[in-house]
Amino acid sequence: MDTISYVTVDVFTSTRFEGNPLAVISDARGLSDAAMQRIATEFNYSEVTFVLPPEDPENSARVRIFTPTMEIPFAGHPNVGTAYVLGQQAEIFGKPVGEKLRFEEEAGIVEVELRRSGGKVAAAAIRAPQPLTVGDTIAEEIIARCIGLEPGAIVKTTHAPVFASVGLNFAVAELNGLKALSAARPHLTGFQAAAGRQTTSGHDFSLFVYARTAENPWAIRARMFAPLDNVPEDPATGSASAALGAYLVTLTPEADMNVRITIEQGIEMGRRSVITLDVAKSGGIVTDVIISGSCVAVMRGEIILQD
Repeated sequence: MDTISYVTVDVFTSTRFEGNPLAVISDARGLSDAAMQRIATEFNYSEVTFVLPPEDPENSARVRIFTPTMEIPFAGHPNVGTAYVLGQQAEIFGKPVGEKLRFEEEAGIVEVELRRSGGKVAAAAIRAPQPLTVGDTIAEEIIARCIGLEPGAIVKTTHAPVFASVGLNFAVAELNGLKALSAARPHLTGFQAAAGRQTTSGHDFSLFVYARTAENPWAIRARMFAPLDNVPEDPATGSASAALGAYLVTLTPEADMNVRITIEQGIEMGRRSVITLDVAKSGGIVTDVIISGSCVAVMRGEIILQD
């Protein structure tokens, strides 16, 4: 095998060159772990996915996700984008593509629903593979140093800055409005210091900051910074959005509720993304988080594996 095919898609958008770009290698058989990492580093997208036959034939595929620096157990936009790409195919490793897919990942099984428009796959919805876990709180001074703001820009009315995960761990913090959100800039030394203090993670210290209004609390603007993973800023982060959405719903006084949350991200980068979350809560516990979004194809090509 001298070459291997890839497709790139923009995820959480229906407009080409917006959203979050993703490269998908839909048949990664024969690639070593080291080769996957080198390919992901070469693309330098926030993530690249490598699709392999499932270990359990009841599932659709095994999906491995790499950032430019490491493999991670789960991420949102790689799953949505990979499902969109595989949904264009007639088969996945000899099995017909149905309306629902199951991906084997390090974080667990990711269930996917393909959504069609005019008979063609246009979007995908995935279920977070793990229940919400909330870790240590983080001092607002640490968050402020990471993004070059004063500590007073960090809001603690609803919650202090904290680690949260539904499969991949993020620091999440609320800012006091769009002006502060727009002014945020990642400072590498702040992230390096924060990473030295963190106690739980599936990757290097990554920070998801957001702003919202009391009048419309489920319409959120967000930004995600992960310079330690060679991702200074990410245009759309489904896994962080899902963790934040689950956490905010957990904090509401209602014991039972179903909430639709819309998160806009990437606007400051000129790559607007729209992430939709459907969060279910029963008996005071978040029981389900569905992450959905549209996709659009951008490029196709081949990677040369050897001279």
